[in-house]
Formats: sequence, C-alpha cells, structure tokens
Amino acid sequence: MSVRPVKKVSEAVPTREGAGVHLRRAFGFGDTNETDPFLLFDDFRNDRPENYKAGFPWHPHRGIETITYVLAGTVAHGDSLGNHGSLGAGDVQWMTAGSGILHQEMPEGDDLGRMHGFQLWANLPSSLKMTKPRYQDVDGEAVPIVTEDDGTSVRVVCGDFWGKKGPVDGVAANPRFLDVSVPAGKKRTLKVDTRSNAFAYVFEGGGDFRDASDPRPVLTERVGAESDEPVPEFVGNRSLVLFGNGDEVTVQAGEEGVRFLLVSGQPIQEPVAWRGPIVMNTQEELYHAYSELKEGTFIKHR
Repeated sequence: MSVRPVKKVSEAVPTREGAGVHLRRAFGFGDTNETDPFLLFDDFRNDRPENYKAGFPWHPHRGIETITYVLAGTVAHGDSLGNHGSLGAGDVQWMTAGSGILHQEMPEGDDLGRMHGFQLWANLPSSLKMTKPRYQDVDGEAVPIVTEDDGTSVRVVCGDFWGKKGPVDGVAANPRFLDVSVPAGKKRTLKVDTRSNAFAYVFEGGGDFRDASDPRPVLTERVGAESDEPVPEFVGNRSLVLFGNGDEVTVQAGEEGVRFLLVSGQPIQEPVAWRGPIVMNTQEELYHAYSELKEGTFIKHR
C-alpha cells in the first residue's frame, strides 16, 4: 500500500460564466496534464439570486462530457435533442456531448435563495469525440450512500467503492466520483486506482490530506498566481488538492469535520485543442467545429 502524496493545494478563484453567474473555479483553461482526463471544475455556490439567476443560456459542447452535481436549489435544463427537466438537491446529470449538442442550464435557488452545485468537464478520447450525444439524469435517491461505524459517509456517484456501484456508467475515462464526509477528528484512508489521476475538492470544514510519513512540504498556489508559497497542513473550504502517485489517499478531519469530492480518472494522454466549450485534438478540428457552428451544421443528431 502506498499513500498518495499531496502535490499541490490551490484555492478556487472567483470568476463569472454564462450570462454572468458568479462562481469559483478550481481549475480550467490551463495545462491539463495534472488533471487529465478532467479539464475544468467549477463550484457554483451562492445565496444571492442576482448572482446566478441569469444562468447559462444556450451554448454548444463537443468532444467532452459535463458532469453537474447539485447540492442545493435546482437547475432547469434543456437541449437540442429535445431533453428537458430539472435537477434538484442530490441529483446528477452526466452529459456526453460527443459530436455536438446545444443546451442551457438555468439555476433556481431554494426557498432561502441558496444555490449550490458543481460542474466537472471530462475529456473524450479521439475515438469518441464524434460519438452520439447522450444524457444520464440521475435522481439523488438512486445514488448509493455507504456509512462506516465512525460516521464517515460516501455518496458513490460514479465508479465502484466499498462494495457499492454508482448509477452513472459507460463513461470513457473509467472515472470515480465520490462525495465524502468524515466526522471531526477522524482519520480515513480511501483506495484510489493507481492508474488514475486524482484530486479532492473541499467544500465544507477542512482537514489534512498529507501522509505523516511524507515530510516533503506542500506547495499552495492561487490559480493564476506567479509564485508558490508553503502552507499549513490544514486544507479548508473551496480548496483543491492534487495528489501524486499511489493506491490510496488519507485525510485527517479537522474540528468541524470535512466534506469533499474525491474524483479520479484514467488519463487519456492525447493532444488537447481547446476553445471554450469545444475540445478537440488538433487546431484544424477545432476550426472545423467552429465553422460548422457558424454555418448551422454543428448538430449531427437531433
């Protein structure tokens, strides 16, 4: 057994997307090597409706999968295939854009005006870039929850974990997507496939993800910062933890406990040609995709 060392800790930074939605971006539109097959991760958490009500109006996707996980409020959605519906607290939408899709996502807060969810983009290999689009809409009640004697609980959205299998299947990068809660003061070790890249995103409480046997300092950076600075062991709210190689990760929860997403997937290791919501392998393919979008031939399946 080998515990994965912490390579880097970074703080998600404020940004705006869609028609002006205020959110925090943990990574995206940069070097994809460390997070391959994942391209982007956003935390859209807000309790001010004016900061999210404009939503994400109609926009295209090609060559990727988008994963939306809602914790509070609802997200109304529709697409060029005729699908439409609403995601509520605990629900998941795993959309394979494939050859191309147009869709929109419009957040609605709960009774107190709160909205909270995450969106993760996963790359598709060249062999599946032009596959037929599909949706997997998952009701929150279908997501299995595993609870340990010490109070640790894990929602298994995708992949196998502790004898439970998540409801999302047939995804290219063989990912695992877990929502993990560890009570105050408890320490847990969680298995991770050695072939996968892995990251944790803390969104409640905090803890220490370093292995006590690894004396190496951990570096932190604010996305877009020019320098790295050493930081304390404690990793708090809205922080991304990138792990090195190994077959398990460890976390020591702080005095408020810790809740985080633990996401892993097998690297695709292909060239990335990227502009906005369209991700191809070459600049020529990217140019062709945007030409089709302009000419009205982008959608291959209706």
